[in-house]
Amino acid sequence: MADRVDLLIVGGGKMGEALLGGLLAAGRNAQSICVSEPIPARRDELADRYGVAVTDEIAASAGAILATKPDVIPTVVSAVTAAGTDRILSIAAGVTLATLGGAARSGTPIVRAMPNTPALVSEGAAAICANEHACDADLDWASEILGSVGKVARVSEHLMDAVTGLSGSGPAYVFVVAEAMIEAGVLMGLSRPVATELAIQTLLGSATLLAEGRSPADLRADVTSPGGTTAAGLRELERHGVRAAFAAAIEAATHRSAELGAA
Repeated sequence: MADRVDLLIVGGGKMGEALLGGLLAAGRNAQSICVSEPIPARRDELADRYGVAVTDEIAASAGAILATKPDVIPTVVSAVTAAGTDRILSIAAGVTLATLGGAARSGTPIVRAMPNTPALVSEGAAAICANEHACDADLDWASEILGSVGKVARVSEHLMDAVTGLSGSGPAYVFVVAEAMIEAGVLMGLSRPVATELAIQTLLGSATLLAEGRSPADLRADVTSPGGTTAAGLRELERHGVRAAFAAAIEAATHRSAELGAA
């Protein structure tokens, strides 16, 4: 593909598609986006579904989103900068700015992001950091892209492993909580379909209340009458160390992210 495009998405997998769909839903012109995807069937699927140009080549672009597997990122960075890409947003887990910059054309602005899977339903949480060549306009550009599928925070790179431990891995923790609530409901005599519906709606409604801005502690207090059922349940959660378990999980995931980034 010889023509220069406004935005190139390298990788048409789930996260690449999530960003593509979010950008189009936010009003981005489909003609301004090109997707680079090596699998022919996937190229056809994305082109038919979204009406964007999809190719197996690397086009010159004003900006490129790298949504590929981490092990091929250096090769992809070299290819997009050689093609004439002005700036890069990488969502590859664990790939540092130093690694990205080492493979890029000298002076290329690079933004590194850690999104999470709720981006697939436009409810993602992402954090970004940037190299020394990136300016506020580059961070705004990355924030606008990721903001099309959720919320975005700006952090220093040394905190990206903690972001991975908290929000990157966090959806899995919530899914475990959902599983545990469902199984407990079944144990107490509810049918599995009813327990599933009640648990999922409880999590969704609770998250919606949190999103309105009140603190978790205040919301918890609203539900907890002295000597009541919720107080009894919370006492058991505390007795079994639920807070310590979550802290240990986030710490372990943070340390593992650092190990993978150093490998």
